Amino acid sequence: MTDSLTPAGAPAAPAGCPAHDGAVVLSGLQFQQAPADLYRDLRRRHGAVAPVELDGGVPAWLVLGYREVHYVTSNDELFARDSRRWHAWDVIPEDWPLLPYVGYQPSVLFTEGAEHRRRSGAISDALFGVDQFELQATCEQIADELIDAFSGRGHADLMAEYAHQLPLLAVVRMCGLPGGETDALVRDLAASLDAGPDDDPVAAYGRVQERIQLLVEEKRERPGADIPSRLVLHPAGLTDEQIVQDLISVIAAAQQPTGNWIGNTLRLMLTDERFAVSLSGGRRSVGQALNEVLWEDTPTQNFIGRWAARDTELGGRRIRQGDLLILGLAAANTDPQVRPDAAAGAAGNQAHLSFSHGEHQCPYPAPELAEVMAKAAVEVLLDRLPDVVVAVDADELVWRPSVWMRGLAALPVEFSPAPAARTH
Repeated sequence: MTDSLTPAGAPAAPAGCPAHDGAVVLSGLQFQQAPADLYRDLRRRHGAVAPVELDGGVPAWLVLGYREVHYVTSNDELFARDSRRWHAWDVIPEDWPLLPYVGYQPSVLFTEGAEHRRRSGAISDALFGVDQFELQATCEQIADELIDAFSGRGHADLMAEYAHQLPLLAVVRMCGLPGGETDALVRDLAASLDAGPDDDPVAAYGRVQERIQLLVEEKRERPGADIPSRLVLHPAGLTDEQIVQDLISVIAAAQQPTGNWIGNTLRLMLTDERFAVSLSGGRRSVGQALNEVLWEDTPTQNFIGRWAARDTELGGRRIRQGDLLILGLAAANTDPQVRPDAAAGAAGNQAHLSFSHGEHQCPYPAPELAEVMAKAAVEVLLDRLPDVVVAVDADELVWRPSVWMRGLAALPVEFSPAPAARTH
């Protein structure tokens, strides 16, 4: 690891901490198919904060409790975002799969204090420039175009052909990227965020970074009515390097989590009998389904991470300076301490932590824009294909083998072959 990733005077990793006896490896089939069961077991065995191991046996703490996640995200000075605080850099290999999202970058994700407020403020201003009514119309048009590509054959995989395509096509237009580059960006973003066995996440992230660098250079020469241009011209005076890193964060957040939000919502509405009665009319249940997914199958299960700025305690655990903490967003949303009757549902309750919390939560109005995209995607599909059904038994659907993202590997469906799109 280069010296630039290890701050001067960083504390040595405390022996045996946090890899206590009973640490659970964050991988495997249980995470893929039934993570909620694993979170319940971890909570029963370890309480609100559990010792875990990441790829290669790297130790960390998984914060499971709602109150504990809320506390960590509300105390940036104690649980900081600058990964150079980590005491484990001397044992992290150069090809570690999580390096693209843990290795320090001059991105808004790793900034703190006044610098973070400056950078996140610029992003919020750039996103505020997106007209939500125009975005809705754009997403409806994109949805029609995507559905046109498979509607005539009577079957499709809604994850690969629809859910993951729509948000990226939308953000490509918001960023002024040429549409022909979408396929490569989808592949590389997916590989860097949610790597499969044949993916190289480090190389994929590098390709994404190179393309966004070219985009920023183009916008400096010829600014337009788009997000990169608004960042280039923003009075915060961001450098090209800062804009590149922040744009990658914006695009990644718009594509993978939103795509899984769409897919998870479609799965819920097509497999849960509570929503089946309204499929013919559809629209009354979409908002309810979107909110339920954020509570029960949130697209971002776990977020890496925070680093302890000093020795402290959390959930009865002794946290050492430089320890890595992972935000267990999915586990927190189902914490029985705040949701003792999970079967009662979460209708109308938006106190979930799916967009995180505190200064480092998704910058406003990003969650609103994501909801516009997701709602348009679900509504148009149900409107265009009113008799759509899942092509396999619900329990045969396979979730992607990811600790971080919650999304289906595929959502195969069947429907009556439909005519070409009508415009919305």
